[in-house]
Amino acid sequence: MIIKLSKRLQQIADWVPKNSRLADIGSDHALLPTYLAKEKHIVKAIAGEVNPGPFDAAVRQVKGARLESIIEVRRGDGLAVVQADEVDCITIAGMGGGLIVSILQTGVDKLSGVQRLVLQPNVGEDLVRQWLREEKWLLKAEHILEEDGKIYEVLLAERPIEGWEADEFVQADKAMYASRQLACGFVLDEKWLLKLGPYLSQEVSGVFIEKWQHEVNKQERILNTMAKSDAEETAERREQFVAYKSELEELIACWQKGRQ
Repeated sequence: MIIKLSKRLQQIADWVPKNSRLADIGSDHALLPTYLAKEKHIVKAIAGEVNPGPFDAAVRQVKGARLESIIEVRRGDGLAVVQADEVDCITIAGMGGGLIVSILQTGVDKLSGVQRLVLQPNVGEDLVRQWLREEKWLLKAEHILEEDGKIYEVLLAERPIEGWEADEFVQADKAMYASRQLACGFVLDEKWLLKLGPYLSQEVSGVFIEKWQHEVNKQERILNTMAKSDAEETAERREQFVAYKSELEELIACWQKGRQ
């Protein structure tokens, strides 16, 4: 059986360390752990799935690949399928950032022994970045890609280097989210870096610009809807949306000029 991953899942797979003990949460059809096991890239995997349909599909996938000795499919919610110190890498993909944060926070006691998180939120990437900061995980890399008309961000985080003191993490974190001024004069402060991504906003790609152009279009639709209401509260909120849209447009113009 030959497994070909989507570009999104391949990026996640590429960031799973060699010889990992992996937990893939929300594993769906267990494609990711099956691929990694067939490539002899991992020594063990737990494919966690809460929904009965995908759980059954994952079981069939693993059995069909004859990988039951490496991959165990477990049914449960989030990190409930994992025991503390059982895995050293966790992947969570294809859900909202708020849900990813909830899964990690609810199962935070299961993260002992875990050295790497590979996370792919569909929305709410800033929520994931903020949680990583608060829980003292170092954001090491970010990747953005487009596939089948959708744009995805993948985040890689690791525990701080062994022996680091708390102030060393704080210094590294502060440096990552330190305000920086673009050539056009726009200042990316901490708020913007959490939203845009500290790495993605340094190496601006066409896909990255496209994502934020979509966001401008979304704000335009929201403003058009608001224009139909005369409520005072709506007027106040409209000002906030106008300001946000204006800043995004300024940013996009700045990025495009820098790429010329």
